[in-house]
Amino acid sequence: MKQHDVIIVGGGPIGIACGLEAKTKGLSYVILEKGPIVNSLYHYPVNMQFFSSSEKLEIDGIPFISNEAKPKRNEALEYYRRIVTSNQLEIHLFEKVENVEKRDGQFTVISNKDSYTASNVIVATGFYDLPNKMNVPGEDLPKISHYYDDPHFYASQKLAVVGASNSAIDAALECWRKGAEVSLIIRGPEVGQRVKYWVRPDIINRIEEGSIKAYYNSNVKEIRETEVLIDTPDGTVTLENDFVLALTGYTPNFAFLKKLGIALSDDEKKLPQYDPETMETNVDGLYLAGVICGGMETHKWFIENSRVHAKIIMNAILHKNPETVEA
Repeated sequence: MKQHDVIIVGGGPIGIACGLEAKTKGLSYVILEKGPIVNSLYHYPVNMQFFSSSEKLEIDGIPFISNEAKPKRNEALEYYRRIVTSNQLEIHLFEKVENVEKRDGQFTVISNKDSYTASNVIVATGFYDLPNKMNVPGEDLPKISHYYDDPHFYASQKLAVVGASNSAIDAALECWRKGAEVSLIIRGPEVGQRVKYWVRPDIINRIEEGSIKAYYNSNVKEIRETEVLIDTPDGTVTLENDFVLALTGYTPNFAFLKKLGIALSDDEKKLPQYDPETMETNVDGLYLAGVICGGMETHKWFIENSRVHAKIIMNAILHKNPETVEA
């Protein structure tokens, strides 16, 4: 097994930023990504537009040019893909990390394809892989999806969208515009306040005019082959239904963090323990980068405010181990 200065788990924008910074600092590294380049972004809806402007999504000072101020998913995929290829980053795709062990001050990283040793490990895995389940009867039916891709699929269908965040509201509007009969099921009293400012008035207007039916202060009670039962303030409502998009958010892989020995807070936030000055966790030589730092508060960290983690971590590694710089 080849010895590395650092292994980066996750090939999203922040993992790529860490790879770029490691290369700049002369550290030997490899990025391990379980899917394609920027796997999470690849699984975003095909028509998604970012809340952030393109310059806030830039990494390592590399310009991100987009057609509009706020880029689309396909533009982001192109941007990060070109960064990886033009900089010849050492990234292994479709290679899932299954375990990380530490012994005698060295990490052994075991994937589904190979094993690696390193003095330091960075976890930059994001949070998009584990959807928050509703835990209701029928949630395992084939008509249910926790991920939204293309509105064309739902044309002329009776669609229930569960959620009040950006993903749910975007899906409701896009599918309605492609001819779906959309019902929106919202746990709280209103559309989420963090919905993109240019989208929120749109969905409110569609609801008020009756184009999209919204059920506030409501929860899915049961999902059946052709129906959805909803608990509402007025009692149980039964909707005719073809498909359900349960866009209720996602959670980090806490089981993986615990397996690595990272301490989590005891409250519902499940904040991982790390030093914000270095991003090092309670495990010596093990660092966190990106949205994974926020625990359940996944809305606190974005590309734009966590891209700095790459420089922080590499500087910390060099400060601890100045001899690791390659000649």
